[in-house]
Amino acid sequence: MEFNFADVHETVARSIPEREAIVFRDRRYTHAQLADRTRRLARYLHGRGLRLHSERGQLAGHESGQDHVALYLYNGNEYLEGMLGTWKARLGAINVNYRYVEEELLYLLDNAKARAVIYHAEFAPRLAAIRDRLPNLEVLLQVADDSGNALLPGAIDYEGALASVSGEPLDLKPCPDDLYIVYTGGTTGMPKGVLWRSADIFVAAMGGRKPDGTELSSYEELAQQVQGGGFLRALIGPPFMHGAAQWSSFIMMTMGGTLVVPDDVKRLDADDFLSLVGREKITTITIVGDAFARPLLDQLAQKEYDLSSLFIIGSGGAPLSARNKAAFLEKIPNAMIFDGIGSSETGAQASNMSSKDTGATSGDFKPGPGACVISADMKRALVPGDGEVGWFAQKGRVPLGYLGDPEKTARTFPVIDGTRYSVPGDRARYRDDGTIEVLGRDSVTINSGGEKIFAEEVELALKQHPAVYDTVVAGRESERWGQEVVAIVQLREGSKASEAELLEEAGKHIARYKLPKAFVFRDRIERSPSGKADYRWAKAQATGQSA
Repeated sequence: MEFNFADVHETVARSIPEREAIVFRDRRYTHAQLADRTRRLARYLHGRGLRLHSERGQLAGHESGQDHVALYLYNGNEYLEGMLGTWKARLGAINVNYRYVEEELLYLLDNAKARAVIYHAEFAPRLAAIRDRLPNLEVLLQVADDSGNALLPGAIDYEGALASVSGEPLDLKPCPDDLYIVYTGGTTGMPKGVLWRSADIFVAAMGGRKPDGTELSSYEELAQQVQGGGFLRALIGPPFMHGAAQWSSFIMMTMGGTLVVPDDVKRLDADDFLSLVGREKITTITIVGDAFARPLLDQLAQKEYDLSSLFIIGSGGAPLSARNKAAFLEKIPNAMIFDGIGSSETGAQASNMSSKDTGATSGDFKPGPGACVISADMKRALVPGDGEVGWFAQKGRVPLGYLGDPEKTARTFPVIDGTRYSVPGDRARYRDDGTIEVLGRDSVTINSGGEKIFAEEVELALKQHPAVYDTVVAGRESERWGQEVVAIVQLREGSKASEAELLEEAGKHIARYKLPKAFVFRDRIERSPSGKADYRWAKAQATGQSA
């Protein structure tokens, strides 16, 4: 069965029309209301001339035949409406990092050839500064906020646009080939637009699998599934501009659950976040690794919260250390921690489940459907017991390519023995029991004395020290070693630790040659809003240059 997101959402809305779909501040929209609002957005965009121009069969993997709508928004109902409404008009939604400065924003909107943008009023001045350099940008929908910024010339108020059109569905037939587009974060290079068939990403990461891992077989089966999910309520921590938040949200939607968005959309307010768990009877929370775990755990140490409804802590997008997993399980002993791994180019690949009974580990993952390891020369698939360090890869439902980049598409999605793989750049190896040890991104690997050292492996080792609040590792040139490992460390407030103490703790978990040769202490580690490490910033700290 091949699904498309427009029909998936309409199926959910028909099956559970009166159930709450999204809760955000004082807004509580049912699935029926969300369907109406997204149909109105689709009709408005279609009425402004945005179209699908070429069906998938006429295009190469790096090409898009659909007009693109950029979502330049904080979290809220408008973000999910923007995605769903765009898809219902057979257009492509583009995620925009709201922290981009003008030149970065210009690059992304130009690279995506965005014809429309839905943006919070706060971002109007930044958009105005580059608008004359974006000839493709024609439609501006401005979402009101507390910034006080007036509508840009030619822009339309978002709510006014929805009110101006009918909520009847468009006379269009969405297709499983219609695109899901997600831009990579750009923390190690320029952002790239990953093109997926909606049918493939739906199964790979956005709700197309049942709890037992098998694929949904029909819209009727989807309807039955959502009817049984009335008890599910998910609190989404990371920004919707991040793939992990989108994936978690749509998985919850296809389970029939309710999405709850924290009131503060600009930062993680740990007290508000944890208070919402009790107030909204949250059953699952979505976080991004240690960047979210640490402040939540610190807050739990200061105040009691009603967490009795919570039974799943889901993390993805960045490493979650075993130490922080154990701390969560100590505070919430009935919870399960689902630590997922994947990328924009693979979808969800593998998972690590921790509970009070099993204990907590990090870095080792049980592969999901299609997840595998291929050899370093990309010529053969590896098997458990090989012991070789290769590439973490995915086969089966994988992306079409990178928007506008045929060369990188060919490199990242090679064909080996007749099978097409996605190989985005993480190093990994099989363990004898079939689990996969993920070592980290090759682009931030440090080659020291002829040995490859994976930044994430060193980071996890340093985080075992109780005084370390956060850390990121980078390499710098060394006359003796070629490159040497430098750890940028943020200590916990009020804590002290010497370099020797940090080295002693890390040395219990990794080989001596992997240990940092130098430390740089900072008051704060720079990360993206989604919690991912900013390795360009880390490199600048390690080398003493400006970021």
